[in-house]
Amino acid sequence: MAEQEKKTVLSGIQPSGSPTLGNYVGALKNWKLLQTDDRLCYYCVANLHALTVRQDPADLRRRAGETVALLLACGIDPEKSVLFVQSHVHEHAELNWVLCCNTYMGELSRMTQFKDKSAKHADNINAGLFTYPVLMAGDILLYQSDLVPVGADQKQHIEIARDIAIRFNNAYGETFKIPEGFIPQFGARVMSLQDPSMKMSKSDPNPNGFVAIMDDPSVIMKKFKRAVTDSDTFIAFDPENKPGVSNLLSIYTSFTGLTMDEAVKHFDGLGYGSLKAEVAEAVIAGLEPVQNEYKKILSDKAYLEKIMSDGAEKASAQARKTLRKVYRKVGLA
Repeated sequence: MAEQEKKTVLSGIQPSGSPTLGNYVGALKNWKLLQTDDRLCYYCVANLHALTVRQDPADLRRRAGETVALLLACGIDPEKSVLFVQSHVHEHAELNWVLCCNTYMGELSRMTQFKDKSAKHADNINAGLFTYPVLMAGDILLYQSDLVPVGADQKQHIEIARDIAIRFNNAYGETFKIPEGFIPQFGARVMSLQDPSMKMSKSDPNPNGFVAIMDDPSVIMKKFKRAVTDSDTFIAFDPENKPGVSNLLSIYTSFTGLTMDEAVKHFDGLGYGSLKAEVAEAVIAGLEPVQNEYKKILSDKAYLEKIMSDGAEKASAQARKTLRKVYRKVGLA
C-alpha cells in the first residue's frame, strides 16, 4: 500500500522509569498490533514533556534510551514504525511556539490534567505544565496524524489538538490534518491492586498498588497476593460490586487470551487465593519474554544508538515538511 494511503498513528510515552502493568496492558502490549499494512505508526519517547517535573539530567538521558529498548522489547518493529526520542527532533519545540500563539489561556485553564498535576506538584506549578497540551498537540499535528490512541483521561488533549488545528487552518489556510482520537478494540483499563477505584499508576503512594513491567517475578507474586478483593467468597466479574476481583479477572484475560466468561468458569468453586496466584503466574509468564528481550537490547548500546538515530532521521523528514509549511503560512519563511 502506498505510504500516502496509509493512516498515520501517533502515540507517545514519557521516559519515567519502568512503566506499570497498566501501561503495558492498556497501551504498550497493543502498540505492535497497530503496526498493520494500512497504518504508519510514529512512536515517540516524550522526554520534553518530562521536563514539567524537575529531572536529573543523567537519569533522564538514561531513561530515554531504556524506554526505546522497552518499546522494542514490546514488539515495536523499527522497519514498520518510526520509533524516536522527542528531543532528537527539534521541530517539536519549534512548532510548539507557533501553536502557543494560536491557543487561548481559557482553553488551557480548563484542562483537568493541569489541575490534577498542580495539586500533586504544588511546589513547581510552572508554565510548561500549563502549556503541556500545546506541546502534545504539536506532537500530533507535526506528523499529520489521522489517529491517536487514547484512554478516557486523554480525550481532552485530543479535543484541544483538534481545536488548535481547526483554528490555525481557518486563519492561515489548510495546513494540518484534523486528528481523531480512537480507543483500540484490544487492551483493558488496569486498576490499582490496593484501590481498584483508581487507575494503576507508578505514582501510587502504596507500592503494592502497582506492578512495574520490570518487577522481579517474586515481587509480582507478592503484590498480587496482597491485592484487595472483598468480603465475599465467590469469583465473578462485577466491576461495580466486586471491583478488586473484576480487576484481577481483567488482567487474567489480558494475559491468557480467555474470554471473561471462560475465565469466570475456570475459577468457579476456587477461592481468592487461587485467583491471585494464577493471575500472578499469568503475568509473570507474559512479562518474561519482554524482560529478557529488554535486557538483551539494553546490553547492545551500538544497536540502541542506531535505532534512535535512524528513528530521529525518519521522524525529522516528516516533521520538516510540516514545520516548513507552517513557517510559510505565518510568515517566518
